[in-house]
Amino acid sequence: MKISVTPLNVQPVNSLEVEIVERKGIGHPDTICDALAEKLSANLCKFYKEKFGFVLHHNVDKGLLLGGSASPKFGGGKVEEPIEIFLVGRAIKEYKGIKVPVDEFAIEGTKEWLRENIHALNPENDVRIHCLVRPGSVDLVDIYMRQLESGIPLSNDTSFGVGFAPFDEVENIVYNIERELNSRNFKKVHPEIGEDIKIMGVRKGEEIDITVACAFVDKFIEDINDYVEKRENVRRVAESIAKRFTSRKVNVHVNTGDDIERENVYITVTGTSSEAGDDGEVGRGNRANGLITPYRPMSLEAAAGKNPITHVGKLYNITANRIAQTVVKEIPEIEEVYCYIVSQIGKPVTEPLALDVKVRSSESIELFRPKIERIAMDSLADIKNIWEKLVKGEITVY
Repeated sequence: MKISVTPLNVQPVNSLEVEIVERKGIGHPDTICDALAEKLSANLCKFYKEKFGFVLHHNVDKGLLLGGSASPKFGGGKVEEPIEIFLVGRAIKEYKGIKVPVDEFAIEGTKEWLRENIHALNPENDVRIHCLVRPGSVDLVDIYMRQLESGIPLSNDTSFGVGFAPFDEVENIVYNIERELNSRNFKKVHPEIGEDIKIMGVRKGEEIDITVACAFVDKFIEDINDYVEKRENVRRVAESIAKRFTSRKVNVHVNTGDDIERENVYITVTGTSSEAGDDGEVGRGNRANGLITPYRPMSLEAAAGKNPITHVGKLYNITANRIAQTVVKEIPEIEEVYCYIVSQIGKPVTEPLALDVKVRSSESIELFRPKIERIAMDSLADIKNIWEKLVKGEITVY
């Protein structure tokens, strides 16, 4: 297989007149769907490996969240109608006479994840869970089972993955504001802040506007004055995080849809708009690197929930990002990397149809070609280990 190493000739994103970057936080309905699909896939992987010695075919990447109904108010409101979560996909539910408890994994795994990640939501009362996972098609299962005979995972789709490195100023700002506001330590001190936090970064020339949509938890807010004070605290924290990554002027805006005079503000019972304001779906949120970056190459694959053994829609997006990150880390002379990988269904996942690494450097790329090719080959060879890192939570795709 020939690896292509070519110059990155497009204008650097951080020098464009306008740049847009978005991140949907862990409590956003779309991110919840991604996380629950991944949780179900991880539980299936662990069971399959323990019982059968290998991970069986599954793709549980078609989840849907239907928002409920709630009546938030200062001091504490209530959920009127529960959130409905539908986990949908394909999985082997019985093998060699042993039944796989897919429904149990879906329902109990969802409750477990919600308890651990959405601190003001009660999964027993506020959520209704539906598992609609059925066995896979004969042809795709056959492709999957053939890899067990050969020992080489075979791609079960014709698809592509993309990645880039490093993050620029706006990307780092957007990513890290959400991560810090949603960190466990921050929540201990500020339980009024829900997990549904969406960050939109827009740079126009030398000025950056950060818009934060933050769902506050009503029972931790006394009145409108308390809300305004706590909203301002979020703005100050976000601004301080932003200044770690840029010397450009930064303007931070929080909950710009609020009407303070009418006391019509963004408070929720559970800390997520899923309770009433929004619905969610797997694949509509962050890309595999945790951001939505329309000025960068992106794949529209719903990586979450896809099987981590043969589905290149997941594997190649992870691998492309890892190649880009490793090249930038190991070769200081390279300023920026874009990576593209494409597969053919039924072919070994370690042998893509094309792998293109585009690099930006003031030096001749011929000086680095052998090392870049080695990094790419090592990353392809390591694809077989990605599933374990996903199961352990060492890699995420949202």
